[in-house]
Amino acid sequence: MAKIVVFGSGIMGTALAFPSAENGNEVHLVGTFLDREIIESIQTTGVHPNLDLKVPESVQAHQLEEAAEVIKDADVVMGGVNSFGVEWAGEQLAAMMQPGQHFLCVTKGMRADEDGNLKLLPDVYRSYFDPKLAESITWNAVVGPSIAGEVAVHHDTAVVFTGEDKEALEYLAGLYRTDYYHVWTSTDFVGHETGAATKNIYAFAAGFADGLLRSQGKENDRYVMYNMGAALFAQGQKELRSFVKFMGGKPETADGLGGVGDMFVTSMGGRNVKAGGYVGEGIPFSRVRDELMKGVTLEGVAAINVVGAALRKLTERGVVREEEYPLCRFLYSVVAEDAPLDIPWEKFFADLS
Repeated sequence: MAKIVVFGSGIMGTALAFPSAENGNEVHLVGTFLDREIIESIQTTGVHPNLDLKVPESVQAHQLEEAAEVIKDADVVMGGVNSFGVEWAGEQLAAMMQPGQHFLCVTKGMRADEDGNLKLLPDVYRSYFDPKLAESITWNAVVGPSIAGEVAVHHDTAVVFTGEDKEALEYLAGLYRTDYYHVWTSTDFVGHETGAATKNIYAFAAGFADGLLRSQGKENDRYVMYNMGAALFAQGQKELRSFVKFMGGKPETADGLGGVGDMFVTSMGGRNVKAGGYVGEGIPFSRVRDELMKGVTLEGVAAINVVGAALRKLTERGVVREEEYPLCRFLYSVVAEDAPLDIPWEKFFADLS
């Protein structure tokens, strides 16, 4: 049995409390300053309000003020905040985590410096730690097609635990494996985290077809633009694989759970797809952001902004070619510059080897 602390009580971190608690581990949910109502709900009713499910009775919920006390003797600390809170969470955890603990990240995304160099979110977390402490902690992540509610209600889910320490990965996987939560392990940490971050970019494009149909009054039409959706998905997978290689991962990693598998499930629906649907209707993205979906967390759009801006800088520096990543570049023009939905089909599927 291990003591597992989930820092951030969002739906995915909480969903992963189900298999780990069911395996007999001691699991604690710690809310951020934004999670107070969630923690209060779990403490008083046992129900996570966003999942609309009761968490396992053995799971203990804590407000932020208790975090240091709960974390100090944990075996595993999970980073469960969304991508917008990683810097804040990194500062907090750097002051609370202890040597020998295992860090497990569920947050996906990237950051870029002023030159366009891309950094994965576990590395952002780590940058806030004293180097000696960081060296004593194992850094790991969960990737793969995982809708939180499906995990919580025991639908079969297949994921990869990735990191650089094979022994640590097998230990962590053993804490979570059940007859419905299937875990593989891989030391291609860069490849899997890159795939998990960039797949969010292409989920935005998955909404275009439905939006176009609505704009034409054909949302109930027999023919539903699967051809268009499949082509955008295929180009997205081509670019995702290229990103994995560019960042130093194994290209074949993009073909598995942490790449195309995760991109598939993310493209099936959700907030980013909904935002893309509005753009498909002909609505400028700035209006989608400021009016129709004001206040909604759009992590795919955040990834487009980070990676799209970085691509321009990397191209100016001659690090990547202008012909590379045409779909990502186009999506960046849509969300950053309100470009119309004029998809650059002629630039897709080029052989740039």
